[in-house]
Amino acid sequence: MTRAIEIGDLSFAHSSADIPALASVNLAGGDGETLALLGPSGAGKTTLLTLLDGRLRGWRGRVAVLGAALSPDRAPPRRDRADTGFIFQEFALVERSSVRRNVLNGRLGRMGTARALFGSPAAHDAAIVRRALEDCGIADLADRRVDTLSGGQRQRVAIARCLAQEPKLILADEPVSNLDPARAADILGLLTEAGRSRGATTVFSSHQPELARRFADRVVGMRNGRVLFDLPADALTEGDEAALYRDDDATVAARLQVVH
Repeated sequence: MTRAIEIGDLSFAHSSADIPALASVNLAGGDGETLALLGPSGAGKTTLLTLLDGRLRGWRGRVAVLGAALSPDRAPPRRDRADTGFIFQEFALVERSSVRRNVLNGRLGRMGTARALFGSPAAHDAAIVRRALEDCGIADLADRRVDTLSGGQRQRVAIARCLAQEPKLILADEPVSNLDPARAADILGLLTEAGRSRGATTVFSSHQPELARRFADRVVGMRNGRVLFDLPADALTEGDEAALYRDDDATVAARLQVVH
C-alpha cells in the first residue's frame, strides 16, 4: 500500500512548554485509509495535524506527506498545498458570506490567479462546488449567509469547502466536538464516507473512543505527545481506553517501555 503519510522519530516542543508536544512519534498512513487520532486534550493531536498541514516549524525528525518531504523551516510549495485539506474545530468560515461563496473558497488553490482574484468560477469549478454542497446535504442552503446557520450546518459547510478543494489528504481537528452525539455521528459519517468515496486519506482527531471505533479504519492512541498504540479500529479495547484517559503516568510509561 502506498503511504500518504510517513513520520519518523518526530519531536516538537513549544518554546514556553515544560514537556514536548510531540515525542518520538512514528506513524504511517496509506492511501485511502481513515485514521483517528484518539486521546485527551493536550495529547498532541492538534499539533500533529498542524504539522501534517505544513504549518508547524521547528520540529525534528522525518515527515513526508503525499510523497513529498516536509521541511521544519519553511512552508510546502504552493503547488502541493491544495492536495491537503484542513477542517478546523471552529469552522473558520466567512460568516457574512453565503454558503456557496464559502465552499467556492475551497477552489482558490485550484483556480487561475485571475479567477481567484475576481471570484469568477469556471463551469468546472462550479460543478465541483455543486457536488460538494449536494454530498454534504446543504444544496438548499447555498444562498444563505453562514451567520444564520446552526453549528451542525456550519460544520457541513466547512466539510463541503474542504471537499471542493479536491484534496488527497483530509485533516480534521476535533470536527464534531461542538455537536451533540447524534449530530456528531451524522457529521463524522458524512466526512469519512466522502473521503472514502473520493479515494482520499482522512485523519481526524477525537476524544470519543466510540466514534473512533465506528468511523476509522485505524485508531492511533496519543497521550503526552506520544503514540501509545496504533490498532485496527475493531481491536480497540477498554484497556486501551484506560491507558489514554484513566491510568496514571507511571502505568502509561511502563506500557510505552513494553511497546518500544
